[in-house]
Amino acid sequence: MIKRNLSKVNTFYLSSMLFFLVGVLLYGCEEKSNLPDPLEAGWKGVAVCEVLEENENLRTLKCTFPAGVGHEKHYHPMHFGYTLVGGKFRITDTTGTRDVDIPAGFHFYNDTTDWHEVMNIGDSTAVFLIMEPK
Repeated sequence: MIKRNLSKVNTFYLSSMLFFLVGVLLYGCEEKSNLPDPLEAGWKGVAVCEVLEENENLRTLKCTFPAGVGHEKHYHPMHFGYTLVGGKFRITDTTGTRDVDIPAGFHFYNDTTDWHEVMNIGDSTAVFLIMEPK
C-alpha cells in the first residue's frame, strides 16, 4: 500500500515537473520569438545598429549609442562583440538590472541572449561591433 502511494506521488511529482518545464520552455521560446533582433530593435523608433557586412556566413553590426540613448528590449543569436568606444551602461536582463563601465577594447561572446535592454547612462557616445555567425 505504501509503495503504491509513493508510486502515485512520484508519478504526480514527475508529471507536474514535466508540465512546468515544458511551460517554461514554451514561454521562453514565445518571449524570444516576439522580440526583435539587435538590428530590428532601436531606441524610440530610431535605429542604433547598422549592417557593416552580411553574407552567407556572417552578419556584422555597428551599434552606436549617444549619451542617453539605449537599445530597446531585444534578443541576440550567437554573437561576438567588441567595444570600439566604451561607455557606462545600465543593462537589464534575466539576472536583473546593473550599471557597468564597458571600456574600449572589451570583448564578449554569448551563445544566445534571451533578452536584454540597455541604456547609455554615461556622458559620451559608445560604439560596439556585433558579429553573428550564420
